[in-house]
Amino acid sequence: MGFFKKIGNALKKTREAIARKIDSLLSHGEIDDDFFDDLTDILISCDVGVKTSLEIVEELRLRARKNKIRTAEEVRAELKRILKELFKEEEPLTIEYPAIITIIGVNGVGKTTTIGKMAKYFKENKKDVLLVAGDTFRAAATNQLNEWALRTKTRIVKQGEGADAASVVFDGIASAKARKTDVVLVDTAGRLHTKTNLMEELKKIDKIVNREYPEAHKYTFIVLDATTGQNALSQISAFNDFVKIDGIVLTKLDGTAKGGVVIAIEKEYKLPVVFVGVGEGENDLEQFDSDEFVESLF
Repeated sequence: MGFFKKIGNALKKTREAIARKIDSLLSHGEIDDDFFDDLTDILISCDVGVKTSLEIVEELRLRARKNKIRTAEEVRAELKRILKELFKEEEPLTIEYPAIITIIGVNGVGKTTTIGKMAKYFKENKKDVLLVAGDTFRAAATNQLNEWALRTKTRIVKQGEGADAASVVFDGIASAKARKTDVVLVDTAGRLHTKTNLMEELKKIDKIVNREYPEAHKYTFIVLDATTGQNALSQISAFNDFVKIDGIVLTKLDGTAKGGVVIAIEKEYKLPVVFVGVGEGENDLEQFDSDEFVESLF
């Protein structure tokens, strides 16, 4: 199943929440101030966010006036054009190799599962992959990642519960360099005793990566749960204060009507969505395509 079909299926709830309401709006009313106010409410209800929704609708209002847009099809086409332009403001992220990808995010967003799916994705794209079990705080995390390593036939570097996470990463980098590994996926804790402890540990891991493997291409991806909607934005803010985030992996897109949060992320943080989770299976992680996302939204 191709990306367009998968993303179309995953966005079913969001599409129903946005497109049907817009269709109803267009079929029953004129394109006037009330129409634009109602359209703003629709976008906000799908977690596009108040600020982003207001800006998108204001741009649509200006273009409708300038281009004398009158019909439902013209409005829909112009809205799609605005959204596609919004995504084009930021260059899509291209992963270069060898790559060390540190995965961050709060507990419960599907971080470890996402790493397993990413391992599958990279291996299917003919890359050698190593998993590093850097979440040593949560007892089940290493076991869960080890299950994914077995399932995807991927090497894993791990230590016991309570081990120093930076030490595990150090061992992982040594192994990756020795075997000329293409992709190293580093799991990290989503929670420690305090937020400060967690962020200090992430900074320590980042320091080890930069010191031990300076020639590698380094990326930090934050995993967000699409079903949390606007709460996902606050998670970006919390981590962004301590580490440089390079991209977003959005999970559970198929289980929510809040898929509009993708638009809010792009508009407010200028961070590329790199992968999206579109189902429960190990193959249900797709590289994000903004044009097809917008097309699937309608």
